Amino acid sequence: LRQLDLDPFPTFCDYLKPTLSFQVWPVLLIAPAQEDVLVVSQTLDKLLVIDTVQVELIPEKKGLFLKHVEYQITSQRYKVSVYRRYSDFDVFHEVLLQRFSYRVVPALPPKRMLKGEREFIEGRRRALARFINLVARHPIFSEDELVKTFLTFSGSDVQIKLRDTYKKTGDEFMTNRIATQAKEYLPSDIQAQFSTSRELIRNIHNSFQKLRDRAEKMAERSKENATDLLMFGRELSALGSDGSSLPALASPQSTWGTLRQSLKSLSVEFAVLSDKAAQQGRREEDDVVEKLNLFLDLLQSYRDLCERHEKGVLHEHQRALHKYSVMKRQMMSATVQPKEQASVEQLESRIVQQENAIQTMELRNYFSLFCLHQETQLIFTYLPITSHILGAFVNSQVQGHREMGEVWNELQPKLGCLFGGNNGLKTSI
Repeated sequence: LRQLDLDPFPTFCDYLKPTLSFQVWPVLLIAPAQEDVLVVSQTLDKLLVIDTVQVELIPEKKGLFLKHVEYQITSQRYKVSVYRRYSDFDVFHEVLLQRFSYRVVPALPPKRMLKGEREFIEGRRRALARFINLVARHPIFSEDELVKTFLTFSGSDVQIKLRDTYKKTGDEFMTNRIATQAKEYLPSDIQAQFSTSRELIRNIHNSFQKLRDRAEKMAERSKENATDLLMFGRELSALGSDGSSLPALASPQSTWGTLRQSLKSLSVEFAVLSDKAAQQGRREEDDVVEKLNLFLDLLQSYRDLCERHEKGVLHEHQRALHKYSVMKRQMMSATVQPKEQASVEQLESRIVQQENAIQTMELRNYFSLFCLHQETQLIFTYLPITSHILGAFVNSQVQGHREMGEVWNELQPKLGCLFGGNNGLKTSI
């Protein structure tokens, strides 16, 4: 019995039985594990504990002309930290896509940045962290030597190491032991399943984009609220710091002179409120927006995979079939019209080569569908992240309102004392 190298998927797959040929069935009775290779049995919790990779920005290094941004990459799984530049990520992404073109490979953030953009640098750091965590937690990528090399290799030139690793191993179709038998494991209605799932995931993607946009706006409003509260307190302090004497026109009963002295200290409370609002914005950004962006990155990579399947493997297969039909017509014409034996033999040789190429493309096409079926399951495995996002959103709101409320409650009696009892707080104007 052959051993399978895709055995992180041990769930029994009953719905494949009707599609299996009679000749294969006795083998499956002896070794039913062969039936499970199509099914991804992972849960979200299992995926999340595979690894957590921290990506931290280290101080900029100035070259002769440019500043080089470097990142410290720390893998919990391998208990090691390495240093990487964006160009290292770029080469890693290139090699990963070459090796696993039939899998969901997240895109990298933009390479170039505008002049002096700290916000861009931080945004790119976050995007690189999402990318490497999605890769490190993928059931297939996480067990590949290529990913381990990127997360652990501390040599001087990781890019050469990565390219050498790829050249030695080839792509997944060349190394996966069941690649040429992928058709046997596919359900008969694979195309219908693919179309239905693709449309559903497209709708989910659109909805999550809208959720992310709203969450970003809420986080931005919290930051703006922090700025407004701070400025409000400063204006009160500036008002209270005015040492000008009251004019003669002021009423003898005016308490303004006393009140404005009391306003000076209020900037402290408003500074605390501002800090709480800023913390609220950071929580919303880190705990809600980032989780939404993580899932959106995965959803976008799935849509990219679908396009690669249709415009890549499927298109090449159709083009090869067309070329083959042209050759066959030429061969038929050669049998009717006398031609040199050498040219006929060359044409026959080309036809045989094209037949072999078509056979390989057909195998690749089925393997692409096989991988696409698994990657679709992976998307649905990630869908419970919705509950994580909602939980983080609710918790951030509860914590933020509680902390802000505590400061406001402390401020209220102080205002009563400052302004002569509670009249200033309760009396309607």
